[in-house]
Amino acid sequence: MNKSDDHRLHRPLKKNFESTGRVRDGAFTRDKRNSPGRQPGPLVAFLLLAVSLAGCSSTSAVRTGDAAEPESNAALEALYQERIEESRARFTEADVDFMTGMIAHHAQALVMSNLAPTHGASPELQTLASRIINAQNDEIATMQQWLRDRGQPVPEVHIEGTHLMIHGVGDHHMHMPGMLTPEQMQELDQARGGAFDRLYLTYMIQHHSGAVDMVHKLFATDGAGQDEAAFKLASDIQVDQTTEIDRMGLMLQALAGTDQDR
Repeated sequence: MNKSDDHRLHRPLKKNFESTGRVRDGAFTRDKRNSPGRQPGPLVAFLLLAVSLAGCSSTSAVRTGDAAEPESNAALEALYQERIEESRARFTEADVDFMTGMIAHHAQALVMSNLAPTHGASPELQTLASRIINAQNDEIATMQQWLRDRGQPVPEVHIEGTHLMIHGVGDHHMHMPGMLTPEQMQELDQARGGAFDRLYLTYMIQHHSGAVDMVHKLFATDGAGQDEAAFKLASDIQVDQTTEIDRMGLMLQALAGTDQDR
């Protein structure tokens, strides 16, 4: 290789270094940024320390995770039970009266609905009566448990034909809004077929409307309805029975139309 060739080979290399500012007077100067003797700045040191601590923390979590999980579950369970007890302690006398009175109120609806299969009710009305029986039996059990959990007297329902007995309640709880009088109950028991359907719907609308009034009274009472379970139950009764009032009103209209066609 001659000198001219050697000059051509080294010339581009020098040009490249010049473009980076690392060649001065034909001599290569080491870039200070890549110097192995340069110490890391404060930010770099901090990041390295954070990564190191995170690694230690992860290792510790893996080692203790199995033991921590049962403790965490136990703590959550204890907190849940504490909240339940706090909720149960927020009831008032008005809440107790509502539950006690509504048990008797629901029980009379069972007496009325039990008559449907034996009194010539239409299939549609028997379906309605069966739905009411199922719903109100469930709500009676819920209200009895609510009273039991709070150490209150629990009414017991006994039904024999059209005769209703509620043990463990005062006489005033047997005369709640919308409940049928003995004379109305006797009239319903004597009706058959279409006459029974009309009376049942008329009296059950009256009965449901009384239950809705009881809910309104509860919520209008200062301090009442703050118990979570009481509030939910009363709200459900209001919504369900208002819906059924509308449905029974339509059924009554349909019956009236049938009578006019005859």
